[in-house]
Amino acid sequence: MTRLEPPFELLVGEDAAGQRLDRFLAGPLGSRARAARLIDAGAVRVDDRALARRHIVQTGELVTVTAPDPDLPAGSPEALAPFSIPYEDDHLIVVDKPAGVVVHPARGHWTGTLAQALADRAAGGEEPYRAGIVHRLDRDTSGLLVVAKSDDAHRALKALLAARELHREYVALVDGVPPARTGTIDAAIGRDRRDRVLMSIDTDQPRSAITHFEVVRALETCALLRVVLDTGRTHQIRVHLAAIGHPVCGDRQYGATSRFGLERQFLHAARLAFVHPITGAALDLHSPLPEELERALALASAGRQDAGGGGTTRPKAVPPLGEPAPEVGEG
Repeated sequence: MTRLEPPFELLVGEDAAGQRLDRFLAGPLGSRARAARLIDAGAVRVDDRALARRHIVQTGELVTVTAPDPDLPAGSPEALAPFSIPYEDDHLIVVDKPAGVVVHPARGHWTGTLAQALADRAAGGEEPYRAGIVHRLDRDTSGLLVVAKSDDAHRALKALLAARELHREYVALVDGVPPARTGTIDAAIGRDRRDRVLMSIDTDQPRSAITHFEVVRALETCALLRVVLDTGRTHQIRVHLAAIGHPVCGDRQYGATSRFGLERQFLHAARLAFVHPITGAALDLHSPLPEELERALALASAGRQDAGGGGTTRPKAVPPLGEPAPEVGEG
């Protein structure tokens, strides 16, 4: 078979049906090892699904290879993403991810991901390139997420997520001050009609999305919010807050200007609380604001007034988070 260089698409014919995915791609890619490497990196999709290299291809399936080989192997030191671990046991890991780190390989980010850095510890799920990953955070959103270390733990954590029993809480600084102390945004989200890179409430492919917020501090030109979601659509927090006229500070993709020295959106996954699905222990993890967000908050707090009224006070850390509210999704 003629060797091909990505990107390319192949339609599985009757003569090729019944082979493993990595064997099917071995010819066009030059070797089975290269095929396996690209599959594990998430660069191969079958009918727009990322599948394991052991997948048996069927007649009529469309196999898409979207990128050349990653510049670095997953295990090389240059490919490993920075992170910290506030909690780990035999079944799961709670990771505190800094901004700038992509959770798993995807188009434009084939190396340096959290999934690759955890490759020797995480496990579970049907997609080898994102083994153990239960939920994710956007690249420029920091904070807590949980990763499984086995198939059993992965299935159990996914069940908690589906039942809205994996409580995730975000802190966001937004432009302007919402007129109400608390609020709920109920607006479906999908790909924007005009710009397919963006998510939007102006979409031809709407999916239900509900966001709850509470004003923690009303400042002079912005507000610090605690945000919790009923659903977890891509960019949901950012899209919903922008839709009500209060985009997340620093989020230029969704309409905010660069303020307070921010070089990324002011969005942080500050709390993760759940009942351990294997041991039954109650876990409640907190992540403090990163230094760059603390600096931005201090700048924004000049002339601050509390949400309920009052005078100027000295900037302080985000107050203790309250009782679990509905589950938070992707931010």
